Amino acid sequence: MTILVTGATGTVGRRVVEQLLERGEHVRALTRDPARAEFPAGVDVVRGDLTDPASLAPALDGVTGLHLITFGGEFFAPLETADEILALAKKAGVRRVTVLHGGGATPMETAVRASDFAWTVVMPVEFMANALEWAPGIKSEGVVREPFVGRLSAMVHEADIGAVAAVALTEDGHGGQEYLVTGPQALTLGDKTAAIAAARGADVELVELTEEQALEGWRANGMPEDVIAFMIDVYRDTPPEGRTVVDTVEKVTGRPARTFAQWAEEHAEHFRPGA
Repeated sequence: MTILVTGATGTVGRRVVEQLLERGEHVRALTRDPARAEFPAGVDVVRGDLTDPASLAPALDGVTGLHLITFGGEFFAPLETADEILALAKKAGVRRVTVLHGGGATPMETAVRASDFAWTVVMPVEFMANALEWAPGIKSEGVVREPFVGRLSAMVHEADIGAVAAVALTEDGHGGQEYLVTGPQALTLGDKTAAIAAARGADVELVELTEEQALEGWRANGMPEDVIAFMIDVYRDTPPEGRTVVDTVEKVTGRPARTFAQWAEEHAEHFRPGA
């Protein structure tokens, strides 16, 4: 059995590959640039581009499980090639499909849900890896500057997202399922910075920005207005599913979800000066 992981060099895609390898599966990783992919030995790295469906045909040869993402361009532009990709997958004999939810309705997810594959939609909340955005400020100044510091997030370890997808791609009983995936705790920004401080062995100061200051900084960094509007909405009033802990990871994988403290320990070097 061969499983093809698209978006394989992304934050979640790498963890899907990792978790499938741990389960002893034969993994094929799709990337636009195989020379820079840097996967473990045993991964079959192939060139392909989801915006060019014809490039996927060789990669799908012999594949029975397929992990998909919903975007394929700059700033998460939604893929418009879903029908072509799924037709190729059906022709190749793919049976199980997982799709990583992209934060809203997308052509790819809609097409997957309407298909006759044994499909599973994996819907993670905020990634723990998002905290890496703080690394430059923490390393240089020991400071995190953010708006709405009291907001709650049930953020999830990216390895747990990968683990849920890996189970759905290799075991029966997950077809037609939509899995909301969270971590084991709802945390404030203070909770997160405290965990990073403990992991790196040095204090981290949390400075709250006003909404206006945050907007100014995001615009100065070239962030599109639609992304800014989304972030303000989510930060100001996080939806219940983003701040409510559910036990999907344990139910699907048979073990508890990883904590943010664990994640911080694993990534402590990113937050230390000189790293």
